Amino acid sequence: MKRSGRHLLLAGLFASGQLMTGQELPNVLGDPPVSNSKEWLKTGRPKTLELFRKHVYGRNPVERPDGLKFQVLKEDPEAMEGAATLKEVRISYRGVGGEGGFKLIVFVPNAVKEPAPGFLLICNRDRSNIDPTRREKIDFWPAEMIVKRGYVAATFHNSELSTDQDLSFNNGVHQVFDDYEGDRPGDAWATIAAWAWGASRALDYFESDESVDADRIAVIGHSRGGKTALWAGANDERFAMAISNNSGCTGAALARRRQGETVARINKVFPHWFCGNYKNFDEREDKLPVDQHQLIALIAPRPVYVASASQDAWADPEGEYLAAYHAGPVYRLFGLKSLEVATLPEPQKPLHEGHVGYHLREGKHDLTAYDWTQYLAFADRHFMVK
Repeated sequence: MKRSGRHLLLAGLFASGQLMTGQELPNVLGDPPVSNSKEWLKTGRPKTLELFRKHVYGRNPVERPDGLKFQVLKEDPEAMEGAATLKEVRISYRGVGGEGGFKLIVFVPNAVKEPAPGFLLICNRDRSNIDPTRREKIDFWPAEMIVKRGYVAATFHNSELSTDQDLSFNNGVHQVFDDYEGDRPGDAWATIAAWAWGASRALDYFESDESVDADRIAVIGHSRGGKTALWAGANDERFAMAISNNSGCTGAALARRRQGETVARINKVFPHWFCGNYKNFDEREDKLPVDQHQLIALIAPRPVYVASASQDAWADPEGEYLAAYHAGPVYRLFGLKSLEVATLPEPQKPLHEGHVGYHLREGKHDLTAYDWTQYLAFADRHFMVK
């Protein structure tokens, strides 16, 4: 990917925290800025998280509900020609609006004798992408590759938590748990938050399964699933790693750049993804009290990985990289290495040395075998898998 003069100019501007508008990014260390990791965890992180809940993703009316149940619907210890044990698990719950639930597909590697670490994929594509029979094998979820490397391969379909349509939140978990008097509050949770809530309930299940190491679970998603994975990792500190693949606007990309998809555009086309308050910032990104480098920083000190594609201008690869780069000061509070330069790396040159990982892949908006190969290598380093 040839670097243009504009590319280099933007990299230079962001190296000093400056934006094209002449404004600065919100200070990732908070306002007032914290000076050490203890202050970050006590005040900086909670304040930043609250800003995202209030203005962007909304707040959940419930976390782990009373009476959460897990039922193994199917178990096959000889899946993948004996390489894995397949478990299809029904996760069910009850709220003021009745009962609900979703199915979690889990492949546990049989070669790993102790509890195995794993990847939880939030699937936002057709169900054929996560076919538990493995008659259809797609790079989007290369379960065999994941299992062979010694990891649990788990996934669920986002639509079972909330339909990906503007249906006035009258389905899925919203129908089960929403209990508002009068109009829906501006900070009520929306679809991205509902999907992230489901990821946390999957983690609840992992804590009950002795074959899974629930302390070493990476949550991963592509596109809208990548937005969800970052929000899940920010909200739920039990996730040991969060991975964003081509997540773009209101995922890993800096909103203030206004490159590719913008806040106004995403709110118009997908009005159900974010809380009502987010629409206050349509074409007013400079007024947002947060930006996405702060979302990535909320995952510290846990490892985080952001990935882009060279032909995915809509997701703004430069903005994704720069958000990851500008999360660095929070990681450095913990004495951890992050991305060191503000210049977007060349394609196929992954950066895995620190707790903030990144790669730019050749190609289009997709989740590919190349991407998974990088995520597995990064997890090997941090989960200490040989």
